[in-house]
Amino acid sequence: TEQDVLSAVEFDQTGSYLATGDKAGRIVVFEVDNPSTSRCASDTPVFASSASVLRSNNNTSGKSNSCSEYKFQCEFQSHEPEFDYLKSLEIEEKINKIRWCRPSNDSLYLLSTNDKTIKLWKIFEEKVTSVTSFNLPEEYRRSRYSRVEADEEVVKSFQNSSLKLPNITHNEKRVSSKPRKVYSNAHAYHVNSIAVNSDGETFLSADDLRINLWNLHLSDQSYNIVDIKPENMEELQEVITGADFHPTQCNIFMYSSSRGSIKLADMRERALCDQHAKLFAEEEHHENKSFFSEIIASLSDIKFTRDGRYIVSRDFLTLKLWDVNMESRPVQTINIHEHLRSKLCDLYENECI
Repeated sequence: TEQDVLSAVEFDQTGSYLATGDKAGRIVVFEVDNPSTSRCASDTPVFASSASVLRSNNNTSGKSNSCSEYKFQCEFQSHEPEFDYLKSLEIEEKINKIRWCRPSNDSLYLLSTNDKTIKLWKIFEEKVTSVTSFNLPEEYRRSRYSRVEADEEVVKSFQNSSLKLPNITHNEKRVSSKPRKVYSNAHAYHVNSIAVNSDGETFLSADDLRINLWNLHLSDQSYNIVDIKPENMEELQEVITGADFHPTQCNIFMYSSSRGSIKLADMRERALCDQHAKLFAEEEHHENKSFFSEIIASLSDIKFTRDGRYIVSRDFLTLKLWDVNMESRPVQTINIHEHLRSKLCDLYENECI
């Protein structure tokens, strides 16, 4: 169904866990099936209490891939549909982004967001307790007390010397989840991205015109670090489409725009980082410009590589690899949907772009 369509997918830093979000606001967490032999395994505690398996269909070489098989761990409802009565606006439950946080005390943590509300979830393993060695048979324990009291034979069969205390046993373990923090009422526009900082204490959230900085432990306040909203909205030329923190330097972050540019900013320079430190943009030749140039140039997502040296950006037709030391052009451009270039007019008329 439409509600089962995935809207967000995110691996943790080790590759041992995979989280998916769908349009119904649900999050499903998977764990690598064989962490002992996986090249992605780490010292993070491994949960093992489920049987469902998610298999990768991308292994076409016929060789076994140690990181291609995942098993179901837990599923929970992250967001519910809401309604903003002040703006008469319906807020969908669809998960826009998922980001993993640092694990702590044998528990996993992740951030999830829909259009307005960000939540911090704790995923942990708990023991399932059960009570055994009852005095009464099961059929009497499930009935009302009046029925037991009315049965004189059952009551007489229990003498003071035969009474015993029930035992509490731990039979199995299960993976549970619960919300730890809810970060809301900070964005006037739809949240399109969240990013966890390398310091493990802060994260950012971005909407169409603003980027806010949060502390994971404080859900009632945030700091605005980017604001591109003009005084006159008719002068608006671009919107923010994504944001990400540098993987090792906690003061550096970047954000992308609908005009295909990537701006790198340093929070040490000023409190409001409207003036970027670097601008990554590729100028299109005049003869190649068309009606669809700005539409297909809009970036849908950006990401630093793990060493922070390169930036990966995705637009409608291509995937581009940027070197942080070279702003003029990408190091490599990979054509993803080049076959759609001749069909842009049809896609536009059908409101697909």
